[in-house]
Amino acid sequence: MRSGGRLAVAVATVLGFLVLSGSAAQAAYYNTYSDIASIPNTSCCTGAQGFAAGSTYLYSIKNHTNYDDVSVIYRIHKTTGARVLMTNGTNNTSTNPWLGHANDMTIVDIDGQHHMFVVTMNATGAQLVRLRYDGTTYYHAGSYQLRLDGAVAAPSGISRVSVTSTTITFMFKSGRTVYNGSLPLRASSGTIDLTRAFDLQVEGALVNGAPVPDLTTFLNQGFFYDATKKVLYYPLTKDNRSIVLVYRNVSPATTGTAPAATDLSFRITSSAYSTLFEIEGVGISDGKLYFNTNRANASGANDAVHVFDGYVAA
Repeated sequence: MRSGGRLAVAVATVLGFLVLSGSAAQAAYYNTYSDIASIPNTSCCTGAQGFAAGSTYLYSIKNHTNYDDVSVIYRIHKTTGARVLMTNGTNNTSTNPWLGHANDMTIVDIDGQHHMFVVTMNATGAQLVRLRYDGTTYYHAGSYQLRLDGAVAAPSGISRVSVTSTTITFMFKSGRTVYNGSLPLRASSGTIDLTRAFDLQVEGALVNGAPVPDLTTFLNQGFFYDATKKVLYYPLTKDNRSIVLVYRNVSPATTGTAPAATDLSFRITSSAYSTLFEIEGVGISDGKLYFNTNRANASGANDAVHVFDGYVAA
């Protein structure tokens, strides 16, 4: 009887642990992060904008705030934090005039060469620009117009979906709406006609198990689509608060409104950067969720690239 009693207690303890562990896993919440490297202001450029995570390096654009006439690109080693201000190989300077607001970007390999596709948000000219890069040097490689129902479209977000021997397929985002668009693999110019796919639920979305009352007043930022897992990550910001909502089982074929996940969320409420903590873009590399920020406090700006602590995409 005594031995059986101990066994019953042990089994109950294990079962209780499993239940608690299961509950924690079902409502995963991440609210801490680690700095990888700062992305300091240059003489021209003070606003952190587009971001992309590659297999080894992270890329962050900074532009000329309020003018959108010139920008620079930082490359950061995701493990060591080693940082380089990339060179515009066209004129061997660190700046370029092509990227407009440069609100978001995605990485695509074409014929073994690395490329960045950057949305400019320009009302005229090119709404999408392609840069070819080799190491820490990049070159202008393409400009494209984006159209929706025949009118200029200037989306604020872009993410690669797929690459075939002939075609690159993207998701674009404007506000909470996701659009599909594709481009011939090697085209250096042309028009991409967008088609509406789905909307992203924001109102009523749960963060750490509860809705955020003023979430609909947060600013839209870029986004990232993990095509291998069909998961979309969507950052929203307001003052010193940044939230990343997650949407599962979405694809170019999704329609209607995609519901935000109720069991996975990210939020940073920064006391150290109480003036501004604004996630601009996010990206997954080796399962980790990386991001860049505009950060500021009473001491001034301290923009940087970071990683969420503890999260590994399942």
